[in-house]
Amino acid sequence: MDEEERSIRPYFPVSRRFLAKLARSAEEVARHAGQIAMLGWRIVVLTFTGRVPLREFLGHMYWMGIQSLPIVLVTSTLAGVVTSQQGGYQFTGSVPLYILGSVVASSVILELGPVLTAVVLIGRVGARITAELGTMQVSEQIDAMYSLGRDPVRVLAAPRVLAGAVAFPLLVAIANTVGLFAGMVAARGTLGLSPQSFLYGARLFWHNWDLFYSLSKATSFGLVIPLIATHMGLVTRGGAEGVGRATTSAVVFMLLAVLFLDALFPPLMLQ
Repeated sequence: MDEEERSIRPYFPVSRRFLAKLARSAEEVARHAGQIAMLGWRIVVLTFTGRVPLREFLGHMYWMGIQSLPIVLVTSTLAGVVTSQQGGYQFTGSVPLYILGSVVASSVILELGPVLTAVVLIGRVGARITAELGTMQVSEQIDAMYSLGRDPVRVLAAPRVLAGAVAFPLLVAIANTVGLFAGMVAARGTLGLSPQSFLYGARLFWHNWDLFYSLSKATSFGLVIPLIATHMGLVTRGGAEGVGRATTSAVVFMLLAVLFLDALFPPLMLQ
């Protein structure tokens, strides 16, 4: 018995270190979740009291929406083309080719359009927000705003979050349209499927709920991505190195949040 205990004892420190690290990670996630919830509540109060600066909101709408269009168009086009080509490869000789229209429409509108747009905007919008606000935090510009009586949440956070909630669904709607059209063109070029047959297949299994589902996803992503990015920027510490760490952590948290919400939507809205 003593020999058995001695053989097990060397593994105890490893187990303790692993559990301690796991506990610290859980504590950090819980702390960030609580702070994000409090930040979100303050933004809701500012929105319903009409205290969000309109000029800031429109400015962020422009760079989140209009300036993100090129990368969104490229991503949605490639998503539609790849989905069409892969579906055509699988269906050739087994099912009627017009079913490809339904596959492309469902894949792009329900999943690829919202999720790929969100992933692209995490890198373009979310990382930029965290880096901007993190730099302001470590250079004490946020503290200067407090000393002047200005609320950073009202001036910096609320316009970005509201702009994301409005701009993201518009971008996803454009991505869905472009992806569907790109899939139709690809089906015509690679399989000789006529646009009429493609659209017939797309309408065959179409539900009006699908569009609402896609835009609901986009709205939730548009709220969560800038909210997490704003929070991570405002709690940044440690100079330039801290800004880098905060931006990296923000990207990881935003990706996990998007994937978690994406997994949560089907049981909630497609049952």
